[in-house]
Amino acid sequence: MASPEAIGRDAAAVGDSIPCRQRRSGDRLADLEIGPTSGLECLAEPFPFAGRPLIGMLRIGIVVLAAGCVLCAQPKIGLIEVYGLRKVPREKILAALGAKEGSQLPSSKEETEERLEGIDGVVRASLSAVCCEAGKAILYVGIEERGAPRFEFHAPPKGDQRLPEEMLKDWFEFLPAVEAAVRAGNSGEDRSKGYSLMADPTARQIQEKFLTHAEPHYELLREVLKKSSDPEHRGIAAYILGYAKNKRQVADELQYAMRDSDPSVRNNAMRGLSALAILAAQDPDLMIRISYTWFVEMLNSVEFTDRNKAAMTLVEVTEKRDPALLALLRERAVPSLTEMARWRNLGHSLFGFILLGRVAGMTEDEIQELWKKTDRETLLRKVKDSGSKKKS
Repeated sequence: MASPEAIGRDAAAVGDSIPCRQRRSGDRLADLEIGPTSGLECLAEPFPFAGRPLIGMLRIGIVVLAAGCVLCAQPKIGLIEVYGLRKVPREKILAALGAKEGSQLPSSKEETEERLEGIDGVVRASLSAVCCEAGKAILYVGIEERGAPRFEFHAPPKGDQRLPEEMLKDWFEFLPAVEAAVRAGNSGEDRSKGYSLMADPTARQIQEKFLTHAEPHYELLREVLKKSSDPEHRGIAAYILGYAKNKRQVADELQYAMRDSDPSVRNNAMRGLSALAILAAQDPDLMIRISYTWFVEMLNSVEFTDRNKAAMTLVEVTEKRDPALLALLRERAVPSLTEMARWRNLGHSLFGFILLGRVAGMTEDEIQELWKKTDRETLLRKVKDSGSKKKS
């Protein structure tokens, strides 16, 4: 079995190269939600976003074909994972879902979510289908119960601010360039400067254009990010802002965007903050301040992309075992991390597994040994035991 490091590198290589795009009303689940095998629902729908039928579209963020994962126009479900349940019986969720492992994805995302939200005790539901398990989709069903921890979003803005055509042109050339890089196995990137520069020359050349856009349009990017009614423009602004020079200011803007009402914006904001965290660790004199509280709180989000990207970033920033951050994870996120560590797809469960191991005070070698055995239950016992010791 692959080590946590190997799976983590693969996940990061695919997921962090890929930005996000927003979901449009009326999109079918089968059209839009298939993401990369790494477990990072890429691009916001990510590079998540395109809005075309699955057949023949293969747009990154919608579909990343990896490890031989080939999905047809009506993908079938390989796994169903339900998370967020504390009191509502899982059987009620599955009955209202109207789908099972081996069947086709629900034809309507919105109608299925509304049906789930009609269950007593359910406040909100979210469906995400990602790629792949034995060539089939994995359907993640997020449930927010009444009284459960919740991640609060900003109200959707209503302004008419929009990005210039030249910037949009470069962005929409960037998405297929990243897709091509991922397919060619050239999705690596350098984030040491606080932003992504991909190894692929075509994608990198476009990213270098973002450097020329970010400075002269900085104030407009800020305005669009906070005030535009168009979530696609906000998501693009969140990504390109990361290329601006004033990293301290950029960090503040992106932390605000982490609570945007649209998942694509939040995804791109977290991606940018993840790169800034690398720069901040390398050069403390820059005084880049990133609060990881919102990343921890996002582990309780009903959205799969929120949980997945937040967990991936937290794996990076907990490498030095900051006691305060690990204590916050224990206090606010152990139930959610437990759910994630139990997900059956290894690429998706890895980040939760690693974070729980660190919360329990295990060494990296000890975590890796349990991972090789897929021994989740021993890990969870160690988390529980370590919590009991801290209370005594």
